Amino acid sequence: MRTKVAKAATELGYSPNILARSLTTRRTKLIGLVSSNFKNPYFLQVFDLFTRGLQDRGLRPLLVNLSNETDPANSVQMLRQYSVDGVIVASSTLPQDFAKAFRAAAIPVVHTFGRKSGSPEVHVVGIDNQYCGQMAAEEFLARGYTNVGFLGGPEYASSTRDRWLGFSSELAKHRNVTVSCSFAGAYTFPAGRKTMSTLLRKTPAQAYFCGDDVLSIGALSAIRDAGLRVPEDVGILGLNDMEIAGWESVQLTTIHQPVEDIVNSSIELIASLLETPTRRPESRTFACHVVERGTLRPRTRPTA
Repeated sequence: MRTKVAKAATELGYSPNILARSLTTRRTKLIGLVSSNFKNPYFLQVFDLFTRGLQDRGLRPLLVNLSNETDPANSVQMLRQYSVDGVIVASSTLPQDFAKAFRAAAIPVVHTFGRKSGSPEVHVVGIDNQYCGQMAAEEFLARGYTNVGFLGGPEYASSTRDRWLGFSSELAKHRNVTVSCSFAGAYTFPAGRKTMSTLLRKTPAQAYFCGDDVLSIGALSAIRDAGLRVPEDVGILGLNDMEIAGWESVQLTTIHQPVEDIVNSSIELIASLLETPTRRPESRTFACHVVERGTLRPRTRPTA
């Protein structure tokens, strides 16, 4: 009988209606994939990994753009309308209030690229941004720079604040090093280019640690258009190690963020939360490392 039914379904072109089935199971398998970084090309890679990874587990991603959203309650209401089973907040610029609002509404949630915490209120997967700032400072010291700058993303973003804190705290230990700080309005190429153009109107630092690769590439564009050489006149260090960073015309020295590991861990965590929603929040942190290319002068001594 099973064989006959399967044969008839094939002949009729029948396929199960997942939405109709959800009325019985009360599970839609929809996972809200929430972000505010749609102008950053790095997130094309992030979304590609997330959508394929969720689909491989039989889950269905629902992409939600919160670029102009300021009220977490509106986001919760929107996702509830779609009856999502869980939410992944994939953003380093959205405040943790968004992830906390989903948890308060009893919606399983993971904050990917969220802020590291020893006692997290929601599940967080990402990197230690403060330590990345320290890594950048150590790289500059190892290369003999004595006048350096931080070109961060939006000042309100926790990732920006943490990277600046790690960077400035490490360099504060060295009295012979001068440190400056500036912030771009967004993690975008135009913002990086505009901010660096402004810095070049004065006496620029010897090297800049930029908030991410997209900002870095914008800064590189401004430096080269000003007739300066990289790294001979101005050095640049990025963060993320997106694909374009390795292009022949870019060759950006950057801090590698293990995005594939972060995404896979986030998917594993949200899948487990669908089975055990009361699971105690945890913070998963992945290590980063420097990828040497061509936008910083050579090391004169080992890093710490």
